[in-house]
This record gives sequence, C-alpha cells and structure tokens, in this order.
Amino acid sequence: MCLGCHKNQATQVGRLQSGHARNAVACTACHNVHKTGEESSAVQFRKPAGVNKNCAGCHVNSMASFNKPHRHRLPEGAMSCTACHNPHASFLNRNLRLANASEPGCLNCHANYRGPFIYEHAPVKNEPCTICHEPHGSINPRMLTRHEIAPLCLECHSNIQSGGRSGSLGGIPPSYHDLSNPRYRNCTICHQKVHGSNASRGLFR
Repeated sequence: MCLGCHKNQATQVGRLQSGHARNAVACTACHNVHKTGEESSAVQFRKPAGVNKNCAGCHVNSMASFNKPHRHRLPEGAMSCTACHNPHASFLNRNLRLANASEPGCLNCHANYRGPFIYEHAPVKNEPCTICHEPHGSINPRMLTRHEIAPLCLECHSNIQSGGRSGSLGGIPPSYHDLSNPRYRNCTICHQKVHGSNASRGLFR
C-alpha cells in the first residue's frame, strides 16, 4: 500500500529486496503514519539521533557495539545508521550503501583510502573493509579485529617469498621478521601504507 505512492522516491531503490522486506517488517515498524509534529517520522528522521533511536529498537547488538572505546561517532549524533546502510534495499548484504557506484560505502567518508594506487594491497580492492576492521565498534585501536597488528597481518602474510609472493597461509612470518624482537611486532612501523602505495611495492612509507 505504501509503495503505491512512495516507490519512486529518492529514499527507495524502486523495490523492497532487503532483509526488512524478507522478514516481513512493515513500513509502519519504523514510520509513524498518523502522528504529526515532533512525533512524525518526517521530523524524527531529519536528525541522526532520531534515526539511530529507531534502529536501536531492533538492532540491539549492533547498538551495543558503539559502547566500545574505538567506534564511529554515532552515539554523539555525528552520523546515523543510514550513513552506511539503506534500510529500504541494497545490492549488498546487510543493506550496505555503495560509494562511487560500485565501491564499499566506507569510501564515502574514507576517500583517502580509495586509490587507485600503483601498488595495491589486494584486500582493499577484493575484500570488504570488515576483513580487518569492526565497523560498529571495537576494543582495539583503529577499530581493528585484533588487538595487535602482527597477528592480523599474519592471517594472510606468512612465509613470504622473494618478489612479494606469499606462500602458505598461517602464523609464521618470514625468517627475517623475528617476532621475539619488538620492532617486528607492529608491521605498520615499516609498512605504513597498508591500503595502497604510489611509491613502494612493499607498501613502505
């Protein structure tokens, strides 16, 4: 009934194909049809706090993540859930928005990591940002999935051969990276351009 009028509005993608639609979440679960003034959906959704409060009613675990020490500034009202998610529909899982037509929505804000780079770090181009980062909140600096840098990098980079090709996956670094030495426990001390570099194949400074 609602889409009889609203299906071509800017907030829609023309059809409901999201998890909300598949789980039979009605439009009225989020939008107040008859309320007016400050209680109307049109007013509530103009501010990030109103959007976030509405989403928090169902997505309790996601909202709890924003209590972690390293997080996006959503509780302060600096952004809303809809900055990253389209609640009506998306071509990506979890209703994620896209940037520049076909890239992860994270790049709408973090455009400095977009590239193109002469020397690319493959996960940046081929994997979601969540392979290294927890998007809602993390107990780790830079919202990383692990507390230390080296174990995170070694999930992919182990037994690196000459020429930059990696061998088998695992937690054993190349022999010249002695993890008993503190200088090798933080890979980004040397490999600072982890998203990509225009100067160094090894993603050095």
